[in-house]
Amino acid sequence: MSEPKKVAVLLGSDSDWPVVKAACAQLKEFGIPFEAHILSAHRTPGPAAAFAAAARENGFGVILCAAGMAAHLAGAIAANTTLPVIGIPMKGGALDGLDALLATVQMPSGIPVATVALGGAKNAAVLAAEILAVSDEALAARLAAARTAMAETIAQKETALQAELAAL
Repeated sequence: MSEPKKVAVLLGSDSDWPVVKAACAQLKEFGIPFEAHILSAHRTPGPAAAFAAAARENGFGVILCAAGMAAHLAGAIAANTTLPVIGIPMKGGALDGLDALLATVQMPSGIPVATVALGGAKNAAVLAAEILAVSDEALAARLAAARTAMAETIAQKETALQAELAAL
């Protein structure tokens, strides 16, 4: 049996960490190996491109990229790998993240980047897990269990709400 694929979590800046750590926590919860690195599409373009070009041979299966404002990191990484890339646009700057969202989602034909909501680090990790689970039945089972637990939590909240309404 081959080693499980890792997820790369790339931050354009250390200021992205408070949001992006939710992705790392979610990956850890699913038992998915990961690495996190700070790489910039503009300030460290060579190392960023080299990381992307070697990612498959280094055991990665999906790459998450968090960046704000111009948010070119996900596109720069996607241009240098055929692995799935998931962009996490970050809030901030003059447009409060709208620029990052548009920069991440508007990729040219042939170089796709999946994009989650502004600051959607946890969902990026879940999407990465779903991609890896296509060929990993144990991970697929962990995802299904997480969905079941989520539904049970909502059912408990509904029961509590109905009890509170009845007491009015």
